[in-house]
Amino acid sequence: DSIKKIRPALSQEARENRMINEAMDLVERRILEGTASSQETTHFLKLGTVKYKEELAKLRAENELLKAKTEAVISQKKTEEMFAEAIAAFKDYSGHGSDHDDR
Repeated sequence: DSIKKIRPALSQEARENRMINEAMDLVERRILEGTASSQETTHFLKLGTVKYKEELAKLRAENELLKAKTEAVISQKKTEEMFAEAIAAFKDYSGHGSDHDDR
């Protein structure tokens, strides 16, 4: 009866987030009570290290770089499409378009 009655999660992601929050609450309680396992304590100690913070910053920078590259590819594709449309329009205006060429 000590289990809380909560409504079912609407998605797998929501369920996972709920379980993560519950696990975090449990470990936080254990740490504060002094009953946390060495693995639980070590996990949170690692989160505070300079190395971890640098790795996290590197991952964030890599994600930003990937986003920028993706945006550049999309932009390049749009530019190429615009040039192709402009060339087609110039051909039509000059009378050399595909609609006017019967060959």
